[in-house]
Parts: sequence; structure tokens; C-alpha cells
Amino acid sequence: MFGIVRPCTHRLSEGLRAEWMAHLCGLCLALRADHGQFARIVTNYDGLIVSVLTEAQTGPGPAGRRTAGPCPLRAMRTAPVAMGEGAKLAAAVSLVLASAKVRDHVADRDGLLAHRPVAAAARRVAAGWDRAGARSGAALGFDTAVLVDAVDRQAGIEALAVTGTPLLVVTEPTETATAAAFAHTAVLAGRPGNAAPLAEAGRLFGRLAHLLDAVEDQRTDAETGAWNPLTATGTPRAEARRLCDDAVRGVRLALADAEFSDGKLVHVLLVHELRRAVDRAFVTDSCAHRGAYGPPPGNPYAPGGPYAPGGPAAPPPEPPRPPRDRRGLVAGCLVWAGLACTCQMCCGTYDDPWSRQRREGICSQADGGDCCDCCDCCSNCSGCGDGCGCCDCDCGCDC
Repeated sequence: MFGIVRPCTHRLSEGLRAEWMAHLCGLCLALRADHGQFARIVTNYDGLIVSVLTEAQTGPGPAGRRTAGPCPLRAMRTAPVAMGEGAKLAAAVSLVLASAKVRDHVADRDGLLAHRPVAAAARRVAAGWDRAGARSGAALGFDTAVLVDAVDRQAGIEALAVTGTPLLVVTEPTETATAAAFAHTAVLAGRPGNAAPLAEAGRLFGRLAHLLDAVEDQRTDAETGAWNPLTATGTPRAEARRLCDDAVRGVRLALADAEFSDGKLVHVLLVHELRRAVDRAFVTDSCAHRGAYGPPPGNPYAPGGPYAPGGPAAPPPEPPRPPRDRRGLVAGCLVWAGLACTCQMCCGTYDDPWSRQRREGICSQADGGDCCDCCDCCSNCSGCGDGCGCCDCDCGCDC
């Protein structure tokens, strides 16, 4: 699952985490329902933002949710998932933009795509996704031609880019495509006044997506000889960072001009997590969450420890949990793949794919600071200046 907005689940409150997963699963199921099982491969973290934006403007309601059956990506649990026009628009946009990504890899002759038969097959798949996205978009009143045109123009712009070409000339097609998608959520929600600020937020989001992808791939592109906008235009990374920081601020200001019924998740994803995405791409931030459910480091019974002799009595040990039935090899492997795809094995708590025992993600074993930084929302709300109200953290911090 590709995308730049990949929140560590420890930074989301329980309610926001459930909402985020509802939109992610809703996008996946909308792709399956309208375009078949194979289309689910284009599920991505950024596409679900279209669904989140639509619901944030209309407000959550029981009509916007349904209970989905067990799925390996949810450790074989049922869950409420988003449905409706927002999820369908997210699916249409994801198909067209995934087609663009495939075409880009074909043009760069990446990996197996350097072989003509494989490249030809990939182009046919991409063309099918373009047609499927156009059909879904038309049913929602959204013309995906603007997205396809952006994809087509991108190759020509890249071919003409040389040292000294402004970097924003190269990012313009992506900006135009994402601006159109964000703006149409206002149409679906019946809030025409939001179209302009959301278009601006989408334009800057597209700029960030393009720039961060270029930053993360620059070293690999140099080794493989693939085209990279930073290298081709001779743009220093410091300038790319400045453009990214400006875009993050611009998204925040644009969202402040839009009206939402419930904009909490939008704010967390497009303000706090966008800033995290920039830090991650430029290697200034990392997730090193200390386990919320594990014992504190060191010996709690040692002198100075919380349960040292003469201090308060230690709490009684937690009763052992009853054993649960083990899964078979194949079923366990399927659940493992689903957990890995959704990052629960990295930054969440999960049931072991085979034994079903409760386990902590890899992040909880890492040394270093707490990835939450007081759940991020606690420490950064004051810096937003817009009273985002996203401080309903459940991390137990005292800030």
C-alpha cells in the first residue's frame, strides 16, 4: 500500500484509529465491489483521504457505515467500514493514479518492466484501470479526464526538464490532479463553498506527494539510472525541504478556510501526519514507540523502583488468559500477510497469526524516544493555532 500519509496507530486515539481503518477498508471494499478482486491491489493510504474529506463535510452517520465480514487484513475480525460516494470517489481516483504509477514504472523500465512482454501487460492493466476509474467517476459526476490528462502531460514535462528547470513545473500535473479530486469532495458533500480551499489543499498535497516520492527514491534512482526530478533539475535537498515545509503550512491554512461537520481526522492526517511524512522522508523523525502494555524498563523491585521494599505494594499479577485455538499454516500465513500490509506488526498490537496470543508491534521493542510524543496531538495542538480539538488522546500522557 503506497502513500505518504501513514500514521503510526499509537498517535491516533482509539476513536480516530477506528475511523481511519473504516475508510481504509471502505476503499478496499469499494474497489472490490465495483471493479473486482484484482482492483483491490491499488488500495493506498493517500486515496482514503478523499473518503475522509467527504465524510468530514457531511458528518458521520449510521448510513455511512456497514459491518464488513472477517478479513485477513483485520486479523479475521469484522469491523465497521465506510461506504457511499466518498469511498467510491476514492476508488475511482485510486485506480487512475495507480495507473499513472504503473505507467511511470514502465517508462523507467523498473525491474521486470524492463522486459517488453511484462511492460506490455502492465500497460494493458493500466489502461483498464483508466477506463474503470472513468466509469466510476462519471457515475459520481467527476470527470477523470483531468487526471488522465495530468498523467499524459507528466511524461512530456519530464522529458523537457533540465538543470535549472523550476521544480514546481515538474510537480504541476500531480498538483492539478489532486486538486480536482479534493475539490469534488465538496460537490459530493453539498458544500460548494469548500471547493476552492479544498482544491488548494489538494494542489499542495499533490506537490508534497511528488516531492517526497522524489526525495525517498533519489538514491535508488541514481543507482539504477532512473529519472528523478531533483536530480534532473539540479534541485538541492534543502530547497526541496523548504518547498515541502511551505506546502504543509499551506495545507493547514487552506483547511482552516473550509467548513467541516467533523474535521478532526482530516486535521490529524493532513496537518500532523503530513508534517510527520516530511520529517520521515528527510530522515528527521522515526517511530520508536515504547510498549504501552509491557513492563517499564529496568527492575521495578530494585531500590528506587516503584515497587521497592517499603514502597507501595505491587499490583497482583494479571491472570493468565485461556489458551486459544491455533490457526493452521495456510490460514496463519494469510493473516500474517494482512497484518504486515496494514503495519499492525510494526506500530500496533495484534493477535499472533498462528497462536492468537496478543503481541506488541516491532516499534514497541525499539529503543529511543516515544514515537507518540504524547500522541503528537497533545504536544502539537497548541502549535496549530486553530483549536483543532484532536487532543482526545488515549495514551495516558500528562501534557
